[in-house]
Amino acid sequence: MSALVSIITPSYNSARFINECVGSVLEQTYTNWELIIVDDASDDNSRKLISNIAARDNRIKFVFLTENIGVAGARNIALGKSKGRYIAFLDSDDVWKKEKLTKQIDFMQSHDISFSFSSYEPMSENGIEIFKEIKAPLKIDYNSFLKNTIIGCLTVVLDKHKIGDFKMPNLRTSQDMALWLSIMKGGVVAYGIKQSLAYYRIVGESNTSNKFKVIVGVWRIYRNEEGLGYIKSIWYFLNYAFNAVKKRI
Repeated sequence: MSALVSIITPSYNSARFINECVGSVLEQTYTNWELIIVDDASDDNSRKLISNIAARDNRIKFVFLTENIGVAGARNIALGKSKGRYIAFLDSDDVWKKEKLTKQIDFMQSHDISFSFSSYEPMSENGIEIFKEIKAPLKIDYNSFLKNTIIGCLTVVLDKHKIGDFKMPNLRTSQDMALWLSIMKGGVVAYGIKQSLAYYRIVGESNTSNKFKVIVGVWRIYRNEEGLGYIKSIWYFLNYAFNAVKKRI
């Protein structure tokens, strides 16, 4: 039997997109999965929609929080409830292509890989592609990732049997970057799939659309999470900024 994949989905005011997001999971050709949605105290119609969605398929579980704790906290609650060997991440406004899990789990098992990611395609709030696909490199290690934060959270799959238990650092921005670095710091290499397997939605009010917050978040990771010196942080940050621009040209 195929290994169970636990899909981690934080949700906050996701009523506009949650049906499309979950629909892309239901359409997966890989069927042994559980979807854990943690709603972070939404004040729109998200909870009703999530309840209705979960009633359609017993592989979908949900948690409704009474106070907002942020995306890292919501993901960590889902991680604590996960039962799968493989952990995948999908935010409530993003979409997977239907063969995403099939191709990625096969890739990981065929090559004995603990950390994989793929290329992906950014799109607007309305689902329109807005610039070229973000291409995954063949592999990336700790030092390379400090210079080029190219890993899209919605494309990542981790093998808990190989990596062990983990949690996202409780940061308001770039918490996924901090987690990847903490895993890679132990010598784990992330391997990329050249094919685009997902669509990343750029939403106007999201943290990642606020470039200043992202910049500050990356800098704080260098200085506070990784403990890099000032000069080293500047060096890595300049490389990060160059690569961030390059991948969008």
